[in-house]
Amino acid sequence: MGLRDDLLGAHVSTRGGVATAPARGAAIEATAIQVFTKPPSQWREPLLRVAETVAFRAGLAANGIRAVVSHDSYLINLASPDDALRERSVQCFLGELRRCRALGIPWIVSHPGNYIDDRSAGLERNARGYAVCLAAVRGDVGVLIEGTAGAGTALGSTLEELRALRDALPTAARARVAFCLDTAHLHAAGYEVAAAPEAVWEQFDRAVGLRLLKCLHLNDSKGAFGSHLDRHQWIGEGTIGPEAFRCIMRDPRFAQVIKIIETPQRDDPIRHDGRMLRRLRAYARAGRRTRQTAGRA
Repeated sequence: MGLRDDLLGAHVSTRGGVATAPARGAAIEATAIQVFTKPPSQWREPLLRVAETVAFRAGLAANGIRAVVSHDSYLINLASPDDALRERSVQCFLGELRRCRALGIPWIVSHPGNYIDDRSAGLERNARGYAVCLAAVRGDVGVLIEGTAGAGTALGSTLEELRALRDALPTAARARVAFCLDTAHLHAAGYEVAAAPEAVWEQFDRAVGLRLLKCLHLNDSKGAFGSHLDRHQWIGEGTIGPEAFRCIMRDPRFAQVIKIIETPQRDDPIRHDGRMLRRLRAYARAGRRTRQTAGRA
């Protein structure tokens, strides 16, 4: 696999309209991007014009973007015991599904909600919300449930709970649901992604199945191991360190897994995202040279 076939990129801005995102991906030499299809901290549902969907699809092809995912709104809480908030969340998630279908985005990365009252009841409400939305919006758009850092009453900080959330769905909905894991979230939730990354992937394979891992968020962490603190740092410069990322970039099992960075951009996304992608690709190249040398020995 060539380095430009690596399905690697970043969360890019849609300022000026979602059709502007592919060019921002090209500016950092991304082959994959993640976007918000609406402002993530607003309930207001935008009007998506046909011309914009056509321009977005054309932009992906023109800019060499081979994979794209969206990330749902921060306001959505399908696990909430509050009926009004849960219904508003359903409507917001329905809008996300419809926009992604129009834009040709195959996956929505979705954080499980906050259960607030009772964990098992919250899990059931969250699963029911996904099922209702997927049944209402037909097509190929699927949901990638993202593992969380485990702060407060957030669902999804254990691999077993991620599986339980998918298992609680009806069969038809379950077929459209897979997973996204975030290295910083795993680290914060107490998984040894820094010290024993292979053990973490083996654990995920036993608990869930690697075939259901469709996206990885590659983020180092500012928080300590097991801290439940969700604060991202540049690759190799946080409490995870470089080795976990070297392993991911060199592992053939992850070759077709979409890899997205959400590392600090400060006031210069092109500079900082670009250098993080170059760093990750350097990890991959070094691993390739090592394998080639070993093959000639």
